[in-house]
Amino acid sequence: MRKAREVLVIGGNRYFGKRLIARLVAAGDRVTVLNRGSSSPTLGFARAGGPPSPPGVVHLVADRDDEKALAEAVGTRVFDVVLDQVCYTPRQAAVARRVFAGRTGRYVMTSTVEVYEHEDSEELVPEGAVDPATVAVDLELPWDEPEFLESHYGEGKRQAEAVFTTDPAFPFVSVRVAHVLGGDDDFTGRLQHYADRIRTGAPVAVPPVTHPATYIHVEEIADFLFWAAGEDFTGPVNAASHGLLALDELSTAVAAQLPGGAPVFEVTECGDVSPFAFRRRYGMDNSRATRLGFTFGDVRQWLPKAVAETLGKDD
Repeated sequence: MRKAREVLVIGGNRYFGKRLIARLVAAGDRVTVLNRGSSSPTLGFARAGGPPSPPGVVHLVADRDDEKALAEAVGTRVFDVVLDQVCYTPRQAAVARRVFAGRTGRYVMTSTVEVYEHEDSEELVPEGAVDPATVAVDLELPWDEPEFLESHYGEGKRQAEAVFTTDPAFPFVSVRVAHVLGGDDDFTGRLQHYADRIRTGAPVAVPPVTHPATYIHVEEIADFLFWAAGEDFTGPVNAASHGLLALDELSTAVAAQLPGGAPVFEVTECGDVSPFAFRRRYGMDNSRATRLGFTFGDVRQWLPKAVAETLGKDD
């Protein structure tokens, strides 16, 4: 019988984060969730249609940007694993590294495919294309400004990975997550964007050339993070389902579940474009995770289900 672990989840009480928490609880782990208090685990699970609150989950409230408050909230607790769902900047990483040094046996950070935003490779990109040990860290950039952070999302994640990697305080993993689809609680509105335009005949704005990308289902990334918490490998790892998906396939899958109509594309040279209308390639090589033992699904097999879930239709 597997020994119950002490697990801390930082943030992530909605979407795949709450699914991860449910998996940890179901496995018998003792789970602590830390966030700013803006959304509690109780509310997150209630929206999922589950029990009011998973039994045994401890909820801590602190602003992770405030090192003193974070340290006081954690207190004397020691964890087998910390799963950090909301580390966006090198400042946040530096605070976490100091607070959790000597307090965890493993630290898993949810990163992003956006760390590869400058690669634009025709081949699927392996983890080595962005080595966090070689990324320059600049703590003085205006990371606290929302507009700056939004426009430097990939850079923030790259530098956060670098902080944990170059001065390690514990075994560290960065899970570089592909674009996530599926679930009736998808709060992004990205697939709904296509549904609304298909229903009304409004155009879908796209660049002159739209490149395909890798994706992952919301349940699959929850499975992956749960799996990664229990392994012993370190370093960056790509999490993406098998197969590249082009925008026309994705939008056609949405149209297939609506009465009549088809997407109408309108090319724009430099204006805003629709979600997933990528001007560069975002294809990740998932072979490292596969070699380590995780089994991915195929994007084309789960895409119809993901669309049905998001649009509120029966599968």
